[in-house]
Amino acid sequence: QVQLVESGGGLVQAGGSLTLSCAASGSIRSINVMGWYRQAPGKERELVADIRGAATHYAESVKGRFTISRDNAKITVYLQMNSLRPEDTAVYYCQGVIGTVVAAPREYWGKGTLVTVSS
Repeated sequence: QVQLVESGGGLVQAGGSLTLSCAASGSIRSINVMGWYRQAPGKERELVADIRGAATHYAESVKGRFTISRDNAKITVYLQMNSLRPEDTAVYYCQGVIGTVVAAPREYWGKGTLVTVSS
């Protein structure tokens, strides 16, 4: 079994910065992709950024402001968020497509961490 645990959410003023972390644990054999999604009140969950090996992908709304990175030794993915806007307010979820020693790669999700940006 794999667990993804997010941390780093909180309340920040517009223009400020936050860094989210997501630590993966379990009998991990391979990681195909890890990413961050978010869900604002009344809206669908959307992809914010993901990382496959060294390749990164960002939603247009966060390009130039957010940076995703990964520490393979710690099996942790980060999301550095700068120039935050009120519209970035959402619950941020960590997602990974991860294979274990007993199972083929499948999708796993963290429980989410709330980011609130005040104007």
